Amino acid sequence: MTRTMRRFKQQLPPDEVEIILRNGKYSVMAVSGDDDYPYSVPVNYVYDGTSIYIHSAARGHKIDALKRNPKCSLCIVDKDDVIPEEFTSYFRSVIAFGTAHFVESADEKVMALRQLCDKYSPGIDPEIEIDRFIKTVCIVRIDIDNISGKESIELTSERNNYIQRDSSC
Repeated sequence: MTRTMRRFKQQLPPDEVEIILRNGKYSVMAVSGDDDYPYSVPVNYVYDGTSIYIHSAARGHKIDALKRNPKCSLCIVDKDDVIPEEFTSYFRSVIAFGTAHFVESADEKVMALRQLCDKYSPGIDPEIEIDRFIKTVCIVRIDIDNISGKESIELTSERNNYIQRDSSC
C-alpha cells in the first residue's frame, strides 16, 4: 500500500515515525473482518526496528481474519488534544501497513514476549509468565510494507517555528 500523502507538509520525518513506533502505548489494528466488514481492535504491540509483534489468544475474530487475509494496518496515536475553541485537534499519529505472519518458532515467540514484557512491565522478570503461556499464546509478526506519520498543521507550524528560532542562534 503506497499512496502519496495529500497533505505532505504535515508528514512526519522518518526519525519521528520511529520514535512513535517504539514508544506508543497501544495500536488499533484493522483487518478484513467477517462478511467484508472492516474489523479494528486495540492491541498491545512492540516494534523491534523492523517488524511489529502483537500477542493474542489463538482463536477469535482477529485471528480468523488474518488467516483469510494477512494484510492489515495499525494506527498508533501519539497525540490527540482536542482544542474546542478552534474546532480542531492537535494530533500526531503513525499508520503502518503490513503483512501478518503467525510465529511458529519457539525462539522468536520468546523473543517477542520478552520485548513485550520489557515494554509493558519494565523491571519485572517475565520468565514465569512466558513459561506459563508459551504453548497457548499466539504471536503475530507484522512485516511492514509501508509506514507514514502525520501531524496536525498546527504542530507542523510549531515545529517549523522552533527550527527557525533554533537555527538563528
